Amino acid sequence: MGIKVKITQDELPLKYQTFHLQETKDGATHSVYLLDNKYVLKIVENRTAETILAEQKLLKDLDGLCVPKILDIYEYPNYTMVFYSQMKGKSSYNPSILQIEQIALFLKKFHCISKNSSSSNQKIYEKNSFKDLIIQTNEPLFLEYFNNINCKLKNDGVIHGDLFSDNAKFEDDELTGVFDFIEACEGDFVFELAVVTISWCFENNKLNTSKVKTLLDTYGLNINIKEFNEYIKYALLYYTTTRYLNNRNYKELLERLKSI
Repeated sequence: MGIKVKITQDELPLKYQTFHLQETKDGATHSVYLLDNKYVLKIVENRTAETILAEQKLLKDLDGLCVPKILDIYEYPNYTMVFYSQMKGKSSYNPSILQIEQIALFLKKFHCISKNSSSSNQKIYEKNSFKDLIIQTNEPLFLEYFNNINCKLKNDGVIHGDLFSDNAKFEDDELTGVFDFIEACEGDFVFELAVVTISWCFENNKLNTSKVKTLLDTYGLNINIKEFNEYIKYALLYYTTTRYLNNRNYKELLERLKSI
């Protein structure tokens, strides 16, 4: 994705105007800018103040983990500017075994903190909400997959829900940051691991079972692989559907779904 809301240097709040404004292609639904190597600016549309405050509260609860801080929030008529501390490092688009171990350990700590926690955000990953999205696509194939997936989602606590590899940063194999918690809501911890799997554990649209085993063993989840595959299918179908509805490239995820 690219920038949807264009802003210029002089449209920044005065305290940030001395920093160079750089566009990024990050963010599926929001426009993301960098301000030198110090801050990240997210232009948030179609989100209530409550949603942004929910992310701010969650990040405070996760203080001590490698997550950003929300530094400033500025409300405008058509959007909100949210300024974050910038995390060092780079995203890995072919994560190594060591990097997968790092993300599994992060999730284990995150879920320990967020277990049984509540969120004011809509539970967007639950089946009823998801089925509404499936119906919007008017795609019989998507509905067929949905009806045949056998997994019972629980409400374990607050999850990130969108922890693709581009929402984490590393220096060498050390995790330095996990970010983009704006969609965080109550959900199922196994589904969270399945979302990581669909981004971190596939190579050339084939599931790398060694990476999956590393993820589950490091996290400490004892689950039958056949049962876990149902969660993987659910995660793949969910993000195939949302990408389809947002006119983004969904075909790679659909191919992965067909391969399971």
